[in-house]
Amino acid sequence: MVGRLRGVRGFVAGVVVASVIGVGGFAVVRATSGSSSASSFVPVAPVRVLDTRSDLGLVEVTDGVAGTLKVTGSIPTATSGGVVNAVVVPAGATAVVLNVTAVNPTSGGYVSLRPGDATGAPTVSTLNVTAGGTFPNGATITVPTTGAHAGQIQVWYEAEYTTVGSTELLIDIAGYYELASTGAAGAKGDAGASSPTGFTERSVCGANGTTLCAVGVQGPGGGTIVYVDSTNEMPGYDYLEVAPTDASTGVVWSTTTEKCGTGANLNCQASLLSDAGTALGYFGLGTGRAATAAIIARHDAGGVAKAAYAAGVADAYTTVTTTATVSDWFLPSKDELNEVCKYASNTGQDDGADIVCSGQPLRDGFSAGYYWSSSELDGNTAWVQRFATGDQGGGNKFNTLRVRPVRAF
Repeated sequence: MVGRLRGVRGFVAGVVVASVIGVGGFAVVRATSGSSSASSFVPVAPVRVLDTRSDLGLVEVTDGVAGTLKVTGSIPTATSGGVVNAVVVPAGATAVVLNVTAVNPTSGGYVSLRPGDATGAPTVSTLNVTAGGTFPNGATITVPTTGAHAGQIQVWYEAEYTTVGSTELLIDIAGYYELASTGAAGAKGDAGASSPTGFTERSVCGANGTTLCAVGVQGPGGGTIVYVDSTNEMPGYDYLEVAPTDASTGVVWSTTTEKCGTGANLNCQASLLSDAGTALGYFGLGTGRAATAAIIARHDAGGVAKAAYAAGVADAYTTVTTTATVSDWFLPSKDELNEVCKYASNTGQDDGADIVCSGQPLRDGFSAGYYWSSSELDGNTAWVQRFATGDQGGGNKFNTLRVRPVRAF
């Protein structure tokens, strides 16, 4: 990498960044995590924990000076009745999901949010700014759980062509990750309850439909099992099966139909389907089916044919087995697509969103290119993954990328 990287969009999971790749109008961030244990996402109603205009959290953010902000345990928060101490994120959380807004920067540059124990100057921006104005973005930041900076994130403003720049900064926490073993309810990325019946082994796989389902075994839809939910992470089902073929080699994530946004009247290529809080609920394991349904609902309202966009293509995909025509395929969420990548790359990596596909020589039938997920990153972009390397990041919704459907049971 040369110089400082710019234009990295959205929820950057893990924050330990190896490379940033610009391809076809979008940036892809390769992020890794220091934990090999599965984590669960817990959404919260947004709570403001930093507002430098009122000295909440930090008094000021100035050029080239690292500020640390405590985000776990009892911390000052803004309420309608004033500042009160509250526990928004419990101690031991492994990451926080937040919205950050820079207000009236004195100079152009960038803001970088990092784990509290980060050292040196950052090389990746969480949001880019120009002098004056208001600049919001979303991010997922790893939080140290031990050491002097446990429960802290680092705030950094880097101004261009000056050493005396400053900016007002706001941070609202919208959720957090905690280790699954701590008892967090629901799936990674979704507030719903786990499967009410728990994990159930099923012998409905293999060519004969009587083999015990396991990763690498043919699924009942004619594809291949890529994830087994033995720890009951996914609500409503236990197995994730990837389709035997790509459903498209190039289609946009969404069209320009004006049925998106909270008022269902905005361009779907330039707006969130609904709002940021809803989008956060649709990137974990177990959320792809609901995310696909939400995308389709907006496009159906605009009278858009399913062949015109990725989720519609996945939903229309069918396979024919010896016993049935299977049509319950959907566009995988960000974390579900990551499990497909691990199988496609034959990495032998553990499952779970905390472990990003490392990318290896691919199995037959998979492309080395970029695949869409059903997870939005922001109004203009959705999560993508490059199977050749495992890189994850945001692709502009007008890009034409591959679609590999999945189904779950």
